[in-house]
Parts: sequence; structure tokens; C-alpha cells
Amino acid sequence: MDGPENTHQARLLRLLRDDGERSRAELGDAVGLSRSKAAVEVTRLADRGLIEGGEPAASRGGRRSSIVRLAAGMRFLSIALGATSLEVTLTDGTLRPVARVTEQVDLRRGPSAVLGRAVELAVKVRAEAGGFLCGAGVGIPGPVSYAEGVPVSPPFLPGWDRHPVRDHLAAELDCPVLVDNDVNLMALGEKHAGIAKPFDDFLFVKIGAGIGAGIVVGGTVYRGANGCAGDIGHTAVMSDGPPPLCVCGNTGCLEAHFGGAALARDATAAAAAGRSDILAMRLADAGTLTARDVTDAMAAGDPFATTLVRDGGRRVGQVLASLVSFFNPGMIVIGGGLSGMGHALLAEIRGVVYRSSLPLATGDMPVVLSELGPDAAYLGATRMISDHVLTGHTT
Repeated sequence: MDGPENTHQARLLRLLRDDGERSRAELGDAVGLSRSKAAVEVTRLADRGLIEGGEPAASRGGRRSSIVRLAAGMRFLSIALGATSLEVTLTDGTLRPVARVTEQVDLRRGPSAVLGRAVELAVKVRAEAGGFLCGAGVGIPGPVSYAEGVPVSPPFLPGWDRHPVRDHLAAELDCPVLVDNDVNLMALGEKHAGIAKPFDDFLFVKIGAGIGAGIVVGGTVYRGANGCAGDIGHTAVMSDGPPPLCVCGNTGCLEAHFGGAALARDATAAAAAGRSDILAMRLADAGTLTARDVTDAMAAGDPFATTLVRDGGRRVGQVLASLVSFFNPGMIVIGGGLSGMGHALLAEIRGVVYRSSLPLATGDMPVVLSELGPDAAYLGATRMISDHVLTGHTT
């Protein structure tokens, strides 16, 4: 599918995507075009199959205008790779999901097998929903060279280093493809439709199997010189004892203290040592423990699990306090799987950030939990590729 021919058309398409259908007259007013100029651009977009007309709009006096919307058959695809999951979502032009499928996957099977399965699922959702595929956005849990569309030494993905994910999928799907770090895409999803929508400068912090931050500056994701901005999980933090070894090969990283694997490690040690009856019973029943077990134990009043969460929140808060004083964001949004620990985690992070950062930076800066949850991933991926296809640039 061909994109917009000029900046006027790009602005019209973005408006229809973000705000929904409008009358021709309202479109012209919103982007500062005369009615005649707006009519010309709308007609050209309709001729290119990007938009379509509808019923007459309410009268504003004189000749009634008609409703305009993005083409009903327009589709964008999101492929979200998690530490243990693969989610494929197909949306319409306004980024509302029309088909979705999720399944467990072992990313250690390698890129050919995992991406092959992603293509199979993409074919499935396209068959369910119909329409024409305009592009695909892909989120990967690890460092990504955005310009090249390849993961670079991702700690959780052995065998994926420098694999041409973008080119691989573009050839299979026969459409434009963009690839980014999953945290950047979740930040973009929060900007598009989450609690951070009114903010142009904010941090999105994902706490899950890994820990990372998406940095939004001026409404655009800041990726840094080589695409690894926001990789806060490998920031060194203070340890009460010998610093734990991280998957990156260093010791004492934030992620090694409080990522999903770190919580499972500490919970298992506590259960074996008799420091938590609840965790010991779970270990006896299941044979292994996960971060979810820590969350459940904390909810049941287990003191050791509560201490693990508070210690982790304190360390996350220490790292964020430095970023707040340096970057001065308007908001911090906490998401990811471990954000399900809720307000016990949030309160600890907030307390450290507010105590340790400059008062001028934190005076009116909220620190909140994401309201989108996992939906931030598909929203960010489809927002990224739709910006590229429909408006000729990338956020």
C-alpha cells in the first residue's frame, strides 16, 4: 500500500487514526486547510484506498458535509515476543484489535522456529479478520538496533544476535516491518492510549523477567545513539551481601536483584531455608517457584515475600531517582508482569523517588501503575508501524 503523498495527507490520516471519523469540514478545520484544499486531499486519499466516505454529517449550515474514516479493510499487525510467550494481534486502522492469538513459546528454539510460528499465527488472524495488511511492528525483549531491525546480544535470546528479524518478516509477510525493544513499544502504547497520553516527556518502566525503561521525549521515543537507551536493568545497585551474577555477565545489576529470575532464586532459597512457610509449601507442591508465587505469598501476608518486594522496590526507586533528577520527566509509569505486585511495590518506589530526587523535579510528577497492562505492547507496535506507513515518519 502506498502512503501519503504530502504532509497534509499525513496529518489527515493521523487525525482519523487517533480521533476517529470526522466530517470533511471538521478535517479541514482541524489541520488548518481551506475546505477546497481539504476536499482535494481527501479525494486523493480516497482514490488511493486509504480512506472512505460514509453518511452525511450533521448540518453546519449550507451544504451538508460527509463523514470520512480510514478504510475499513486497513490492517496493522503486532508481533510481541515475551520471555515465554508469543502474541500476535491484528488491528484496524484506528488500532482497535480485530483478531488476536497468544501462545507459550520457548524463545531458545531460535529465531527461525519462533518467527516461523509468528508468521503462521499472522496468517491465521488475517484469515479470521480479512482486510489488507499495511505493515507489522515487532517487539523483542532485549537490545535492538532499530535502524537495522536486528536484536543485538539479547541476554534472554541465545542464537538471536544480529538475526535479520525485520528483513525476515518483511519477506514472509510482504509488507513493511519495524522492530524495536519491547519496552520502547510499551512506552509508545502508553503515549498513544494510556495514562501518559497527556504527557510529552515521561518514563515507562517495565518490571518483569527483565527491567527496562522507555524514554519519551517531546512525544517521541528516545532510543539513543545505538538503540539501547533506557537499559536500566543493568545499572549496578548496592548489595547487602555478595552482589549476584547477572545474565549479562556483570554482578550487582538491578535486574539480578529484582527481575523475575532473581525473585524465583531468592524465594527458592528462602523456602529451602525455612524462612517462609507459604513458599515452602508451594515449592513442595510444584517443585519450582516463580515471581508469581512471591506475589501470591505477599498477598497472603507472608513477611519474607513482602520484604523481597519492598527491597526490590527500593532498589528500583534508587535507580529512578537518579533518572528523575537527570531527565525531569512529567510522569513515571510502572508496568510489566511484576507490576501486578501492586501498591506495595508502587509505594516503595514512590517513597524512594520522592525522598531522593530534587523537589523541583518531583513536585507535580506522578508515579503510577500502568492501566493498559499487556495491551501497551500491541498498541505501541501498531502505533510505530502505522506512523511509518500512514504519516511517513516514526515516533
